[in-house]
Amino acid sequence: MSTIVRAPKPGTAPVARGRRVPFWAWPLALSAAIVVIAMVREITGKDDIFSAGTIGAALAWAMPLALAGLGGLWSERAGVINIGLEGMMILGTWGAAFGAIHGGPWMGVVGAMVCGALGGLVHALATVTFGVDHIVSGVALNIVALGAASFLAARFFGELEGGSDVQSPPLPELPEMSIPGLSGTLGAIEEHGWFFVSDVAALVRGLTTDLSVLTVIALLLFLGTWWVLWHTPFGLRVRSCGESPASAETLGVNVYLYKYIAVTASGGLAGLGGGFLAMVASSAYREDQTGGRGYIGLAAMIFGNWRPGGVLMGSGLFGYIDALQLRGGGESIHALLLLVGVLLLAIGIWQITRRQRLVQGSVAVLVGIGVVLLWVVTDTIPGDFTRFAPHLTTLLVLAFASQRLRMPAANGRVYRRGEGH
Repeated sequence: MSTIVRAPKPGTAPVARGRRVPFWAWPLALSAAIVVIAMVREITGKDDIFSAGTIGAALAWAMPLALAGLGGLWSERAGVINIGLEGMMILGTWGAAFGAIHGGPWMGVVGAMVCGALGGLVHALATVTFGVDHIVSGVALNIVALGAASFLAARFFGELEGGSDVQSPPLPELPEMSIPGLSGTLGAIEEHGWFFVSDVAALVRGLTTDLSVLTVIALLLFLGTWWVLWHTPFGLRVRSCGESPASAETLGVNVYLYKYIAVTASGGLAGLGGGFLAMVASSAYREDQTGGRGYIGLAAMIFGNWRPGGVLMGSGLFGYIDALQLRGGGESIHALLLLVGVLLLAIGIWQITRRQRLVQGSVAVLVGIGVVLLWVVTDTIPGDFTRFAPHLTTLLVLAFASQRLRMPAANGRVYRRGEGH
């Protein structure tokens, strides 16, 4: 298939491609981030802000968000806005519990993906075939999914031993994976508290010890998505449907079919994120278990500029803050204020000096100074703020670290076969 080049709309300038970040910049940026975190750890004396346990918990809490965001990426790359990620995750939590109870943990994984994919299929039917507004369809799906999951839980779990109308019995566990012989050595290095070296050991140990096999599968799905969507003819056709479906159709692409495939795959991935919550994060289905994580996954997708790597980074940020507040409470979040303040100061200076965005950069600097002063004059963080910390951090990053975001050109538009001919 020939490469599809999207022509600009009449009266508009062509979209400039951003410069690709060189490979060597990523390890350099990671090293700089670890240095900053190590400095904060030394100043505050809160070793738990970057311990192996915190890293492992952050990875576990990030995966449901990442899978939801990855699902949103598949749908929106094909031109369908997917506000229904939350509902697909809800269906996935119930499907995981039902499958695991009746067929074991792997059947739970299948059940989560199938139930989420059914939600995606409904969303595709409404938006692609019947032309329903994408936002309306997604919101309606979220409402219906919540009611359906509640009804099905009461119907199938209420009479089981250990279950109730709002909760399933304990679910069988998926296997865990570790690299043999690595945990003990890295743990000894971490306990020494050496600057930077112990922090690197904690990071590697947290990422390689007692990982759920579902975490490994999720990371492989990110790698697979990157390969399929950007390095195969199939992926090119999917992305062409989100950029210029009329041009794609003239080249023989069945736009309806590819949109259906992408949105259904989106539901399957979001459902797997819900299954992760039920089977790995808590080992049981609970009503309202997702807690709005589908919307946060959507925000992570936007923050990641509709790219798999960006989605993973945004989800990791939220997962880290979430894990920290759950493990350390107000004192750990208080220590993190210094890190957030320094980060905002750096972002503000970068916005002013490199992007020439005086207003946005100045606001970031002022907010950063305010956060640092709050750290100086307080000793801990109230519980209500602690629980809201992950959401607030996500909002701050989205507000001040925004890049040149570019969603697919035809995203959200209702398309009818034969348009533009």
